[in-house]
Amino acid sequence: MLSFRLYAAVSFLFSLSVLFPPFCIGIRSFPTRAIVDSAAGSSGKDDVIAASWSRFSEAPDYRNGAECATSFNREMASSCDPSLVHIAMTLDSEYLRGSVAAVHSVLKHASCPENVFFHFVAAEFDPASPRVLTRLVRSTFPSLNFKVYIFREDTVINLISTSIRVALENPLNYARNYLGDILGRCVDRVIYLDSDVLVVDDIHKLWNISLTGSRVIGAPEYCHANFTKYFTDGFWSDPVLSRVFSTRKPCYFNTGVMVMDLRRWREGNFRKKIENWMELQRKRRIYDLGSLPPFLLVFAGNVEGIDHRWNQHGLGGDNVRGSCRSLHPGPVSLLHWSGKGKPWVRLESKNACPLDHVWEPYDLYKHHNIAKYHQSFSSISASTLIGFSSYLS
Repeated sequence: MLSFRLYAAVSFLFSLSVLFPPFCIGIRSFPTRAIVDSAAGSSGKDDVIAASWSRFSEAPDYRNGAECATSFNREMASSCDPSLVHIAMTLDSEYLRGSVAAVHSVLKHASCPENVFFHFVAAEFDPASPRVLTRLVRSTFPSLNFKVYIFREDTVINLISTSIRVALENPLNYARNYLGDILGRCVDRVIYLDSDVLVVDDIHKLWNISLTGSRVIGAPEYCHANFTKYFTDGFWSDPVLSRVFSTRKPCYFNTGVMVMDLRRWREGNFRKKIENWMELQRKRRIYDLGSLPPFLLVFAGNVEGIDHRWNQHGLGGDNVRGSCRSLHPGPVSLLHWSGKGKPWVRLESKNACPLDHVWEPYDLYKHHNIAKYHQSFSSISASTLIGFSSYLS
């Protein structure tokens, strides 16, 4: 009897390894709220957390216009449908308020919001279970097409080195390295977005950008930045290591907004290439930041340059707490509060920066009084922000 039970257990575990990759477990969330509610048998702790997050208001039900081509049944939407725009984001309890606002902004400005499919990656050991996070997303966005994946932190925990900020050591920051393994093979292209962004333009414009040649990722590049500061003196003084850039002209790019060709990513085994640099970092300290430098080592100098309007980053003050930043010159399609300062935190503490009030109308957190800002900012668009940028600078 014991040997039979052992055989059954091994068979069950083997079946799980076949059904799910070693990096994650997928949880499908359907548009029908009744299905989610019927499976909501969460623990008492989860119920307490879920109740505390019930303060999120339900977002408007954004629908496609007549010009939007759809080839799927909305009630049974599959992530494999070729007409979808795929967006990947992490989802955790600490940045949940930012994630909800980011999703809201994407839907509000999308020309075909029902054609957008979100892939949320949640940490295995987050204080809230992925089931609770799934329920919260569904209650906030009842018509949203999405899927939640559980990211197994032990996949990367032994590769992470200390950083200049503890927040940068969060294993979930490295989930973007594994999107090629986490997302289904039928998803061959995805837009990755950080949780502290606001999209004020049609996401389909970013989706339709071409990745020319053999390029794997596209992102706004900033070639005026001092690229050497992203690596230690020990790296640059080593003739073997520094040679990695000898055939490229590397420029800084921010990994919080990327268009990724997952087919080329998988074929080139870029996940392993990034891991190799992380393993070297554990042996020899060659950089001080978190998940950015390995991306720079692999891709800098071979990135499809995207217009800067798609990542107005640094609005969180970079690594300086309390620093307010203005927009870069030019038009704006995406605002990014990278750095220590997050708009929801500064608004709550009554220490908001001017641009935090642009984020505020997309905040769906109920108790926060945003009525007075809705009148002024609810129709904000990329063109409006051009003038706002010159006003703030």
